[in-house]
Amino acid sequence: MCLPGIFIVTLLTLSIPAVHGGKVLVFPQDGSHWINMKVIIEALHSRGHSVSVVRPSDSWYIKETSPHYSSITIDIPGGADEEFFRSFVSRQIQIQREGKSAWTRFSLDMELKDRFSEMHRKVCEMVIQMLENKQLMQSIRETKYDLVLTDPANGGGVVLAHYLNVPLVFNVRWTIHGEAHFAIAPSPLSYVPFPVAELTDNMIFFQRVRNFLVYVIRQHLYKQTVGPHYSALVSRYFGPEVDYFSLFQAADLWLMRVDFVFEFPRPTMPNVIYMGGFQCKPAKPLPQELEEFAQSSGEHGIIIMSLGTLIGQFPHDVADEIAAAFSHLPQKVIWRYKGDRPMPQNDLLGHPKTRLFVAHGGTNGIFEAIYHGVPIVGLPLVFDQPDNLSRMKVKGVAKVVDLATLDRNIFSQALQEVLDEPSYRMNMQRLSRLHRDVPMEPLDTALFWIEFVMRHKGAAHLRTESYRMPWYSYHSVDVMVFLLAVVLFTLCLAKTLCPSLVFLLWRLFQKNK
Repeated sequence: MCLPGIFIVTLLTLSIPAVHGGKVLVFPQDGSHWINMKVIIEALHSRGHSVSVVRPSDSWYIKETSPHYSSITIDIPGGADEEFFRSFVSRQIQIQREGKSAWTRFSLDMELKDRFSEMHRKVCEMVIQMLENKQLMQSIRETKYDLVLTDPANGGGVVLAHYLNVPLVFNVRWTIHGEAHFAIAPSPLSYVPFPVAELTDNMIFFQRVRNFLVYVIRQHLYKQTVGPHYSALVSRYFGPEVDYFSLFQAADLWLMRVDFVFEFPRPTMPNVIYMGGFQCKPAKPLPQELEEFAQSSGEHGIIIMSLGTLIGQFPHDVADEIAAAFSHLPQKVIWRYKGDRPMPQNDLLGHPKTRLFVAHGGTNGIFEAIYHGVPIVGLPLVFDQPDNLSRMKVKGVAKVVDLATLDRNIFSQALQEVLDEPSYRMNMQRLSRLHRDVPMEPLDTALFWIEFVMRHKGAAHLRTESYRMPWYSYHSVDVMVFLLAVVLFTLCLAKTLCPSLVFLLWRLFQKNK
């Protein structure tokens, strides 16, 4: 290498912040959330960090052996029952299709609430088993982890981080109390729509009423579901005066899995770092058989259909209606079936022949569609999917079809509208340009801030302490009561003194006459 080249390489090397090979303890959420966490774990491993992953013995997605991490397997069921959730989604579809009573839907929702409560109870049991295992905890302490990385959809990692007194970083969109912004940032319900309400940031009066009611009811349900378990756990190890949710709010960093091509404008905080679409990447070449299939579509191109991890197949009547609609299109269709060979969704969405994405509305799929500029026909199923797709609909990049009324004609019209109307693709390509036009790739941003926390042993200077304030101080109720009392006291004093003052002035006037 020539001398100038050596000089440049040396200069670049010296300019890179020094980061030792850190030690990261990961307490993930099983299921589809693991897909996101695994991306970060693999990236941390590639940068020389040592990663340990806590997992239950019956983990749904998290493998015990991996080249990217070592596992700490706790011999206890984790509660993330794959078969229950698949059965739940199937029954939800059936209820929607058959137009069953509101009571039937409510009963199913209560069953889901009970299952989530059971899942959180098992998470707490798992944490207790860890903390009571002196040999395990001694090993964890001796490892001297630099931080705990967790998904706060469960509270296990939060309790573990505070018990170990180690910096805490979230890979987050949802906490145990719902959407993460509402836990950490000011969220005026007048213009910040609560997810699942399917509203925008421009609400008329009755929409604001709905937004408020959905927020209050959901917060009550969340607290009912998780409160008893985490309150007992936190009281046991930190004392009864510690509020379990304050431990969440004390996290050093919130790596948020959205950005503002998806999220509506809203207040945020310095320790919230946006990394929406961090799992997206340029498309790789397709396997030969898929490439040949895509090329055989000619000028019409292909349609991709995938409904996430919980749906292997639709009820036969729904599948028949969808297939019948597809059969009338000139486009070729790749329909994901859950099997041993997963579909390379990101690579297919990035293929130049792809014209349309039929999706259930999971955040991962939505961001992959945004990244590659592919418009969506949405078939929302459960959880946050209807709200996610409603956001895409407002932005003019998606057409949403209700499963309750879906037939071949309705589905065919939705497909044809998105394929034929150029605005859907143009709007999505505009979102794609906005999403990609950033100084750093979202994954690199996430890694920088994780390493920032390692280097500085936390990020307390970015964290507000407002969560420690009682509600009446946070909302300045005590200040307003004090000022009102001063005004009332002044008025009362004036009323009391005024007659005497008038009489005194009258006497002085009479004396001077």
